[in-house]
Amino acid sequence: MSIHSLPAQRQAEPYEMIARLPPPHLRPYVLGWAGFRARVGEPARPSRMLPLNAATLIVDFTGMGPIVTGPRATATFSAHTPWRHGVAVGLTPAGMAALTGTPLREVAGTTARLEDLLGTRAEELTGRLIEPGSWADRFSLLEQRLTAWLRPHAGPNDLIMRAWWRLQEPAGPATIGALAGELGVSRRYVELGFRRVVGLSPKTVARITRFQRTLDTWRRPSATLDEAVACGYADQPHLTREIRAMTQMSPKQLFAFVQYTDRLTG
Repeated sequence: MSIHSLPAQRQAEPYEMIARLPPPHLRPYVLGWAGFRARVGEPARPSRMLPLNAATLIVDFTGMGPIVTGPRATATFSAHTPWRHGVAVGLTPAGMAALTGTPLREVAGTTARLEDLLGTRAEELTGRLIEPGSWADRFSLLEQRLTAWLRPHAGPNDLIMRAWWRLQEPAGPATIGALAGELGVSRRYVELGFRRVVGLSPKTVARITRFQRTLDTWRRPSATLDEAVACGYADQPHLTREIRAMTQMSPKQLFAFVQYTDRLTG
């Protein structure tokens, strides 16, 4: 489960989130979904959108129109968090294409309005999710709608998707050359394919995957700062350089933000 964004400043209260994996039939297309909520009365704060190699569909219940944010190699900052209470859905490159008919590369490094990609279905989805109910009800609705709307035949090149998934694995190939060798193609083929499908190079995708694996390790209540080195970094200095380059934060600062979360229930 990837983390899309964090507050750019420490808040008086922890931010709240509940995350769930999708059912098996959706996992080639959907990484997971999460409910989020700012504390009642908490003023809008600056936000930090973290590096991701997937798309994120965000439906906010407080007035912001639904959006899709694309993959990005470094953190980006917003003066005011535009989303306060709603649902986020992580989409793989295949999921982005199958749901919207738009290649992931077209939203790389940017944000698009969901209505421009889904038409009237965007308004329908937002209206249904805003209706009172539990998070479980909302996640069930997401499962129903995505199952009905996904069109797998619209997905990107199967070989590049195999390569993308291979880079998500903890024991993935050590180099892009090794990945190409596994697939029986040239490194150039893999690099061009990733640019065409994802909008990022395979090396960048691997780097972001390692970063997000670090966040996933740190989000456990019992996690320690030093555990992150085992996520694929050569040593602690390597970890520190990467975290600073990608987020403009030290590992200790980022660890504190990831840990400062209240888990929503229901």
